[in-house]
Amino acid sequence: MARYTGPNNKKSRRVGFSILESGIEFSKGKRRSSGPGQHGADRKRKPSNYSIQLNEKQKVRFMYGINEKQFKKLVEESGKMKGVHGENLLFLLESRLDNIVYRTGFATTRRGARQLVNHGHITVNGKKVDIPSYRVKIGDIIGLKEDDKDLKIVNESLEKVTKRVDYITYDENKKEATYLRRPERNELNADINEALIVEFYSRV
Repeated sequence: MARYTGPNNKKSRRVGFSILESGIEFSKGKRRSSGPGQHGADRKRKPSNYSIQLNEKQKVRFMYGINEKQFKKLVEESGKMKGVHGENLLFLLESRLDNIVYRTGFATTRRGARQLVNHGHITVNGKKVDIPSYRVKIGDIIGLKEDDKDLKIVNESLEKVTKRVDYITYDENKKEATYLRRPERNELNADINEALIVEFYSRV
C-alpha cells in the first residue's frame, strides 16, 4: 500500500484521531463524529473487534506517515525486542529520523520533516542523511547542513515551537538537537492503544 499524500483532515476524520497530534484538523468548526464523504453519517453499526484494531493501526500508521509494509516490519521487529511489544513499536517509530526532525521543530509536520530529510538538509552527527526512516540512536546529534541553517521554512517552524519533548535537547545557537534517551510511555500520545495494534497483527 502506498503512502497517503492527501489531506490530513480527511484521514483524521476517518479514524477519529488527530494524526498531526495538534487537533488542527478539527479546528474549523464543530468536530464531526461521522466519517468523510456524503455517506459517512450512515455508518452507525457497532464496530467489531477487528475494525477497532484496524482503526488503531491506521491511526498510528497515518500519524507517523509510513506505508503498510514498513509498519508491519516494525511490528515484527518490536516483537523480538525485550520489553513490552507495543511500547517497543512506539519507540521504534519515535526514533525515525523524520520524527526526530519533527519533534525538534525543524518542521511543523512529519510530512514536512520527511521532505527536509529527502532533500538533504538534515545531518546526523555532522553527516548528511537523506533517509527518513533512518534509525536515530541515543546520543546522536541531529542538525542542519551549514548552508541550510538559515532556511526560511525551518526558521518559521522553529519560531512556532513552544515546548519540546524531554527526551530531546536543543541547542539554539548551533541549531542542533540531541536524542537523549528512549521516551517513556507516558510521554507519548495517550490516545493510542498500542496493544490493539499488536492484537491486530497477531490475527492476520
